[in-house]
Amino acid sequence: MDLTEEQVLAMAPDESSRKAGKELAKPARWVSTGFSEAALWGECQGSGSKPYQTQVDTGTMAFRCSCPSRKFPCKHGVGLLLYYAREKASFVQQEQPAWVTDWISKRTEKAEKKTQQATEAKPVDEAAQTKRQDARHRKVSDGLEELIRWAKDLVRNGIIGLPDKGADMCENMARRMVDAQASGLAAVLREMAEISYYSDGWQHTFMDQLLRLYLTAKAYGHLDKLAPSLQQDIRTLVGYSQSQEELKTQSGITDTWLVLGKQTTEEDRLITERYWLYGLTTRRPALVLQFTIRHQPQAQLMPAPGSCIRAELVYYPSAAPMRALIKTQQAAPADRQFRGYAGWTDVMAAQTQVGSQWPLYNDQVYTIAALTLVQHNGQWWLRDDQQQEMQLRPDFRSLWKLLALSGGQPLPMAVIGRETTYEPIGVWYQQEYKVL
Repeated sequence: MDLTEEQVLAMAPDESSRKAGKELAKPARWVSTGFSEAALWGECQGSGSKPYQTQVDTGTMAFRCSCPSRKFPCKHGVGLLLYYAREKASFVQQEQPAWVTDWISKRTEKAEKKTQQATEAKPVDEAAQTKRQDARHRKVSDGLEELIRWAKDLVRNGIIGLPDKGADMCENMARRMVDAQASGLAAVLREMAEISYYSDGWQHTFMDQLLRLYLTAKAYGHLDKLAPSLQQDIRTLVGYSQSQEELKTQSGITDTWLVLGKQTTEEDRLITERYWLYGLTTRRPALVLQFTIRHQPQAQLMPAPGSCIRAELVYYPSAAPMRALIKTQQAAPADRQFRGYAGWTDVMAAQTQVGSQWPLYNDQVYTIAALTLVQHNGQWWLRDDQQQEMQLRPDFRSLWKLLALSGGQPLPMAVIGRETTYEPIGVWYQQEYKVL
């Protein structure tokens, strides 16, 4: 297992855990430590008479500790991994103690039992299932008919007056979509409500989202005329979910994946984490979503940005697959070699291909050989070696970190975005991948 301090700190659930973990990443705080092919462990002396037993399943990056904390990982887990990242030579490979072996065995047994239950699931009542599906379809269809009328009225009446009523108007329609069980379109409407209606260029952003809503609603009414993969894309945009257990029964793509970056958002205590991955052999990008409720343990602890995993990924059905789930994973050595596109011409060709298969695609991730930050009239741009430029997203938060790393010189970068606006999430600097 090869981890940097930055990657370990990215796993911490909050700033207090990061701070406490740094204090615990010292030899004097640990009574014993060790590692095996399957686990890393240590006993940390706390305020009680017995040290806390902390352990990490290095295959899936799962944590367990005997301390009373409900955070995952707790400060002891963060401290142990930080200590390991700083002084790997201090850890001796040895036979696992009983308390580690018992935990690993229980995890393996639980995973096997879950797989067996999935294969031996009770027969589905197809009649009842069809009835529920038909009822939802009617409810969604009624809601989307209303959404289409709403969109047409907006265009017919003009959008010049939207700054005075845009947010409330979008929120009202979002509530209607929730009632119609079209949660995906409700999310798009709430994004529209957050548009800064008094900033330059808001019209383009608004009309882009309105067009997405209209095309999705119209396409839903003609699903039977679309290819199966496009049907699934439309259903996903509307808000239909795909069973992860069903997906895990399918064969996936096994590769060593570099975790390019992570984006986190929170709404009503629901935390959404987006992990952008890149297959080092297949050269395929992937997006893995993780949903958790604040203060609740994660179902699957994802690897830290900048690290590599050997994993089998199963892509969700789509005309242009991007989102995937991790079926199996284990730690892999870091790979510092850059792989990717030469410049924006190649990126546009790849994006044109995606758009021809799925016109309503979301952000994509790309790795580009050499990009330079340049500024024109107060706006930052990303310039490639052919002097072609794409706009840097105005809300990009790591501008000064990127400037400090690059010093105005070109660097290989990983970026996310679409069309003409992009945001860097990492760079290759001095033969090492750095997360922004």
